[in-house]
Amino acid sequence: MKKSESLAAFYKRKNNSTPPNLYQDVGHFNLFPLEPLPKGKTRTLPYQRRDYYKILLTIGGVNFHYANQSTAIKKQALVFSNPQIPYQCEHLDKIEGGYYCIFNHHFFQDFGNLNKYEVFQPNGNHVFELTDEQTAAVDAIYKKMFTEFNSNYIHKHDVIRNHVFELLHFALKTQPSSHIHHQPINASRRISTLFLELLERQFPIDENHTKVKLRSASDFATQLNVHVNHLNRALKESIQKSTSQIIAERIMKEAKNLLANSYLNISEIAYALGFVEATHFNNFFKKHAQLSPSKFRNL
Repeated sequence: MKKSESLAAFYKRKNNSTPPNLYQDVGHFNLFPLEPLPKGKTRTLPYQRRDYYKILLTIGGVNFHYANQSTAIKKQALVFSNPQIPYQCEHLDKIEGGYYCIFNHHFFQDFGNLNKYEVFQPNGNHVFELTDEQTAAVDAIYKKMFTEFNSNYIHKHDVIRNHVFELLHFALKTQPSSHIHHQPINASRRISTLFLELLERQFPIDENHTKVKLRSASDFATQLNVHVNHLNRALKESIQKSTSQIIAERIMKEAKNLLANSYLNISEIAYALGFVEATHFNNFFKKHAQLSPSKFRNL
């Protein structure tokens, strides 16, 4: 499994170059067109964290896998990712175009807290499917961003930050008003967000996260300094799932990822996911997948 991808690793992967202006006082920002794929070709980014934020307008078929959820985009969408949440992106051969921008936390230092917005929170919505009219509006924002980025205006980074917030708020406004109505951060939602952040910090299993340490509802309740019943009520209210159910789903997501993409044997995977015995892991996997880890790996 790979560790988090740095900006330097991104540029090396993309065009075997080094990050331009990475150490400027303003932080790092860049943007790119999304090139169409040749017919019959696909491109897959590995499942891992990235040490940078990314906002993508994709026109065409893409599959996104975020933590414990997956989304298939058939036509067009605006997609948000951040350093806290690992994800995988499968670009299908139906990609027609689009744009994406990347930036680090320092780029928005003293200009607002990005993580307070739902699109950058673990339990938030990260993928916003767009109509043709909405896609044209987002396309126009990106074109303004490209124009500003290539200008010599001394304060162009401030204008670009405004365009990034324009994209963020455009996405949030596409949600139904009934959904937005329930977004205020109450006590239950705060606890749920903290819980999900703690859960996600343990993944993916790689050089930086070799073993899951928080496994039970009581583990998380202790870490959050709340009673386990209070944590359960908060998650039931905000996510409609129990603590144990959310943990199990996330463990299963990582188990499948390790079985499919790592060279660890089943005992090593069991240990990495916090199981005392490999048999406990086998029983857990069979319960949730209706087949054994070894059979899943051989599919």
